[in-house]
Amino acid sequence: MDKKTVIKQTESPDKGKILSKPRIFLGLTFILFSVVLTFSFISYLMNWKADQSQAGTMFDKSIKSSNVFGKVGDWLGNIFIFESIGVASFIISFLVLVFGTLILKKKIFKPWKTIGHSLFFICWVPILMGAITKGQGVLSGVYGYQIMDSLNTIIGTVGLWLVLVASIALYFILEFNLRPSSVKAKLNQINENTIGKVKSMMPNSDESFESDHDLHDEIENIEPIKSTPKDNNKIVEQETKNSKDFSTITVSNTVETISTPNHTSFVENDEDHSQKVNLNINTKPVLPTSTLEQAFDITPKEDIKFNVEVAPVVDILDDVDKKSQELVEQHGLYDHTLDLANFQMPTVNLLKDYGNEEISINKEELEENKNKIVGLLKNFNVGIAEIKATIGPTVTLYEIVPEAGIRVAAIKKLQDDIALNLSALGIRIIAPMPGKGTIGIEVPRKNPTMVSMRSVISSQKFQHTDMDLPVVFGKTISNEIFMADLAKMPHLLMAGATGQGKSVGINAILTSLLYKKHPSELKFVMVDPKKVELSLYSKIERHYLAKLPDAEEAIITDTNKVINTLNSLCIEMDTRYDLLKNAFCKNIKEYNKKFAERKLNPENGHRYLPYIVLVVDEFADLIMTAGKEVELPIARLAQLARAVGIHLIVATQRPSVNVITGMIKANFPARAAFRVISSVDSRTILDSPGADQLIGKGDMLYFNGNEILRLQCAFVDTPEVERIAEYIGEQKGYASAFVLPEYVSEDSSSSGVGAFDPNEKDALFEEAARIIVSTQQGSTSMLQRQLKLGYNRAGRIMDQLEAIGIVGGFNGAKAREVLISDLHSLEQFLDELRN
Repeated sequence: MDKKTVIKQTESPDKGKILSKPRIFLGLTFILFSVVLTFSFISYLMNWKADQSQAGTMFDKSIKSSNVFGKVGDWLGNIFIFESIGVASFIISFLVLVFGTLILKKKIFKPWKTIGHSLFFICWVPILMGAITKGQGVLSGVYGYQIMDSLNTIIGTVGLWLVLVASIALYFILEFNLRPSSVKAKLNQINENTIGKVKSMMPNSDESFESDHDLHDEIENIEPIKSTPKDNNKIVEQETKNSKDFSTITVSNTVETISTPNHTSFVENDEDHSQKVNLNINTKPVLPTSTLEQAFDITPKEDIKFNVEVAPVVDILDDVDKKSQELVEQHGLYDHTLDLANFQMPTVNLLKDYGNEEISINKEELEENKNKIVGLLKNFNVGIAEIKATIGPTVTLYEIVPEAGIRVAAIKKLQDDIALNLSALGIRIIAPMPGKGTIGIEVPRKNPTMVSMRSVISSQKFQHTDMDLPVVFGKTISNEIFMADLAKMPHLLMAGATGQGKSVGINAILTSLLYKKHPSELKFVMVDPKKVELSLYSKIERHYLAKLPDAEEAIITDTNKVINTLNSLCIEMDTRYDLLKNAFCKNIKEYNKKFAERKLNPENGHRYLPYIVLVVDEFADLIMTAGKEVELPIARLAQLARAVGIHLIVATQRPSVNVITGMIKANFPARAAFRVISSVDSRTILDSPGADQLIGKGDMLYFNGNEILRLQCAFVDTPEVERIAEYIGEQKGYASAFVLPEYVSEDSSSSGVGAFDPNEKDALFEEAARIIVSTQQGSTSMLQRQLKLGYNRAGRIMDQLEAIGIVGGFNGAKAREVLISDLHSLEQFLDELRN
């Protein structure tokens, strides 16, 4: 026993016990707190929706908590999970457990390595949960949602997932050293260790086999073995005189028996699952080569035939998709233009060429206006740091940067003074300009440039657009062609005084659509109370126009017919929504794509749906004559019809509040204002002044809900519209105009049903009567399905059944009452009717 051992033994044993008590208490406290955290988190995740609001009501006895640890558990869950890192809070409880074991000196985990891994996953897991749940719920916590939302905004969804995958991949590469060279080295090391373990299972594992067929005749390098067997009489004593020379061995006369496991046995069919090898003095055991080869299976094997087959791709399409795929392969995609396959779109040559439309720069005018603006502002103590001019077709925009300390309101008040100084009509000040740190002053040019319809239609921007309903208005103040998608507006409200270009603007919109859409893709419903503005388009009735079944003319001029048409469009809208609902589509674009891929059965009422554009030229006259009867269906269409491809263009000369009501304005986010008389009218149409400062002749302001743009509307003359209409009308068209659903007003329906003539009954009248009586359901939609009829014909048959006394009257959303109980009574009734 050395000195150190003596000193340790002389120390007091009670001192270590005293020091260990606080450590044990602290360690157990950490472990217990880890358990509390874990179960609090689990209980919070199960009841967080009900208990989230209880985090701040710790001492309110009236509020009970469903957490397993009560309000303390709710508070812990809210702090760690909801307001922090979500489900990664379980890693916090795990770290508390690790600290507790370290205090107890139980090194179950490697502390620094465990902390490093935990910190990585504390940062990574909340972001992953935020990307998966999109911020819904509490799995990501506030930290995970904020980081995910920031990354999603900066690099997009794809970039976010790339960052997550790359970070976890980099983690595993750095942690497990998964570089190709290191992986190859580890595989080689595993192979060497396997061979070494196999060799070590043999007796005298230090022996080396120099060939697959020969063994050394002598056993060399026998390691000394010291063992203490249970039987004291059997003792093996081995002494080595030289550590490198094992040729001299001293062994007792008692022979020790060594047992080896069965899987390294040298003898086949060993019943005792072991082999006993007796080592005697001066013996040289030699193992047969065949036995060794059988034991280690090291004989070279013959080449085995190895076939590789690739599993076939499993077809997971359902029956509907398989059927539609077969139809597409057999017939191709549905082509809605086949009815008018030879239809030719209008050519640019139909539009008049007004020659060179390049903007001419008059430097003298620019310099003169610049000096007048700077001098006037200087007279009012408004300093200018910089001024820039942008020349447009009809207006020049002067952008000024005021000196520091100049108020914007001081420049706004000088609008009339600047107009007086420049002797110009329609000075408009934009203070400040959206997205710029400047103030704009729009001054009309003395010699404006023509913007023709031909120049904007023939532009590359319009010819190669991918908009659904492209509308080209004209050019901006910077001489750029301005286009908008009517399908995304989704409705347009236009206003302007007489002779300021409003009708030309409507013609420009209609011309744009006629140049881009096939007759099968677009239909117009035109309302023209003045009877002369839209009459030019009557020649394209069989191509692009839509009307009621009993209407003589497609362009509506009668107020009563306008009311019926608007209500008919509401019926068409509801029918289209039913089709979209049955097809599980959100909008008309998805529906038509699905129909073209032959995934929708026409026998179930599905059809290709064209866009419908309602054009009302003078809305004020309709409001004066019909009032609410027109306003309500217009507002309903504006609210709901966007998704089913029905869009509105409403124009008026008088933008007063009793014409453009709040309900109308709320559903028309896109506005186009030509010159109006007063600023009150400008505020009515645009919610801001400016339209009263326009110069007319197509000068307009366009508001799309974000900013107001000043445009020069493209000019299209009446002869140009006539040529386009004649070019389309001379081509082969449909048999008639697009037929809208039939709408019967309450007054006409009450008188029309009773005046039914049995001699004018429908050919399918009796068959429809049998279906109604047999099913005892007086439903128009059932007749549509059973007889494969359209809505209009099925409705007329139902009116005839009501007039003859087979079904009852209209009962709202419920089916009509069937007045005949069985088919036998029906046959007797029909026989009497025939006679």
